[in-house]
Amino acid sequence: MHIAMVAGEASGDLLGAGLIAALRQYYPDARFSGIGGERMIAEGFESLFAMERLSVMGIVDPLKRLPELLRIRKTIKQHCLDEQVDVFVGIDSPDFNLNIERFAKKHRIKAVHYVSPSVWAWRQGRIHGIKKSIDLMLTLLPFEAAFYQRHQVPVTFVGHPLADDIPLQDVTAAARETLAVERKQTVLALLPGSRRSEVALLGELFLQVAEKLQQDGRLDLLLLPAANAERKAQLEKMLEAFPALNVRLLDGQSHTVMAASDAVLLASGTTALEAMLFKKPMVVAYKMAPLSYWIISRMVRTAYISLPNLLADRALVPEFIQHDATLARLVSGVDNMLHNETERQRQIAAFTALHRQLQADASATAARAIRQLLCKPLN
Repeated sequence: MHIAMVAGEASGDLLGAGLIAALRQYYPDARFSGIGGERMIAEGFESLFAMERLSVMGIVDPLKRLPELLRIRKTIKQHCLDEQVDVFVGIDSPDFNLNIERFAKKHRIKAVHYVSPSVWAWRQGRIHGIKKSIDLMLTLLPFEAAFYQRHQVPVTFVGHPLADDIPLQDVTAAARETLAVERKQTVLALLPGSRRSEVALLGELFLQVAEKLQQDGRLDLLLLPAANAERKAQLEKMLEAFPALNVRLLDGQSHTVMAASDAVLLASGTTALEAMLFKKPMVVAYKMAPLSYWIISRMVRTAYISLPNLLADRALVPEFIQHDATLARLVSGVDNMLHNETERQRQIAAFTALHRQLQADASATAARAIRQLLCKPLN
């Protein structure tokens, strides 16, 4: 059995690693290849390119990198044919992966997409192209599966692996012990994103928020996990402008950092789901390049962008997007999450209920669905 996969960013690498481990229960001698990160490689995955080459965002940045991305995609397609791949699994990164999936399906290779694109939120007409491109959609969220069922697309709701991995109970004390953080300190976790462009747009603003809270006596310690060595160097350069800030810049350990915090200020994305699963009151902010924001803001059809709010279908956590992400608003919002106990408990209770909804043994469920697909004859 030869299973090809492509993951384009850290969250996909995490999903891919769990899926590889679960698939080995059925196919212990299987070969796994394509594009993945450190976690997938640790599971025996053969990555043909560095995963970071796919980590682009928005509309403008991918256009700048288009020739390279097209070359990589062409190589993966040829690899699937030359190596007689049995199934191709595209993990998120739909703009890159759906084209490969359609190619695979055309050449009688089973095609799976893991993590639904936000087709329910914007550009809903994409559902017709998705339907032609895949044999199976694996969704992490229950409302996504319902959307595909309405459009007669084969789908399985698998839940989210993080909901299985992160405990329901509070682990703040253990995380603080691990990081040698005093129990009585007021601690903020800062997560401005894993991409260079995200950190460039949000990093300095987030640090200004922490600086202001510390100056006002509302914050004792800032924890700042760097997603990788490049982001660490980028953040170290930014921190030179904040010499008085009581901050600890860490290599990775984002889960431990969130668990040890009282609240989280973060860039919208998978990190918001992670903070929710750790039951941490949060403030969500996001900025994009002006042209990308101008285009995308006119396409979005949902009232919210953060996963906690989408899951709850209400304004559970505050969101500050683009021009609304100002220093004053973020300081006020984060201060509320750190010190307003009523608001804190409201979020924590809601997060606990949502956590239970997403517990479905995701990696095992996804592996089982792929095995069932592989047992079916080709049309």
